[in-house]
Amino acid sequence: MNAYGITHRGAVRAENQDCFRLSFCGSERLLAAVLCDGMGGARCGATASALAADAFMSHAANSLDESSRPADMKGILTEAVGYANAQVYERSFRELSCIGMGTTMVALLVSGRRAMLANVGDSRAYLLSRDRLRQVTRDHSLVEELISSGKITREEGRVHPQKNIITRAVGTEASIRADLYELKLTPDSRLLLCSDGLSNALTDETLRRVLREEPEPEQAARKLLDLALEAGATDNVTILIAQLGTEGKHG
Repeated sequence: MNAYGITHRGAVRAENQDCFRLSFCGSERLLAAVLCDGMGGARCGATASALAADAFMSHAANSLDESSRPADMKGILTEAVGYANAQVYERSFRELSCIGMGTTMVALLVSGRRAMLANVGDSRAYLLSRDRLRQVTRDHSLVEELISSGKITREEGRVHPQKNIITRAVGTEASIRADLYELKLTPDSRLLLCSDGLSNALTDETLRRVLREEPEPEQAARKLLDLALEAGATDNVTILIAQLGTEGKHG
C-alpha cells in the first residue's frame, strides 16, 4: 500500500479540529487509518477528534495481521470504534468543559486486496476504480435523511442551511453503532477518506478528476487541498488517500 494524509484548518476557521492517523501494521500490505472531525466547541472538538483517533488506532493497529479475514476485520473495526467511543464519552464526564463533545469517524483497514471501512457521522470514504468514483459510506446527517426520503434533491442538499447537522457521532452516547463496508481492491483502486471540509468545497467530479490524474497519493492529496482552499473552504479540510503500491508515508 501507498498512503498519504494531510490536514489543514481551512480558509476561515482559526483552529483545526480534524485529526487523522495512519499506520502500516508491520507490513506494507497491512494498513490501519482513521479520520475524525471533532465537534463541541473549539477546545472540545479538537480533544474529541484526537482522543478518538488515538484510541481507535491503539486497538486496530495492534489487532490487524496477515491472517486477518474479512470477519476478523469487521470485528476489529467494531471493537476499535467502540473503544474510541467509550474513551470520548468517559472524558466528557471527567471534564466539565468537555460535556457533550463528540466526533465523526471514518476508518479503514486494508489487508492485501481486502479493505474494510467503518463510518459514524458525515466524514466520507470514496472509491475510485476503473475511472469511476463512488461514495462508499452514507452520511449520518439530517440532510442525508431528507434526500433519502425524497424531500430534497442531492443538489439541494449541497447548499442546505442544515447540512452540518449530524445524527450520529462518536462519544455523545454510551454506545455507538458504526456502518461497515467491505471492499475488494483492484490494482487501479484508490480510496479517499475525507472530512466534510473537502466534500462540501469540491464536487464529486473534481474529486474524481484529481484522483485519476495525479499519480501518487501525496500529489493527489495536496492538489485536492489546494483546490479546496481556492474554493474558500469554510471548514477544516482533512484528506487521506490510499492505493495499492510499494511504500507508505504520511503528512
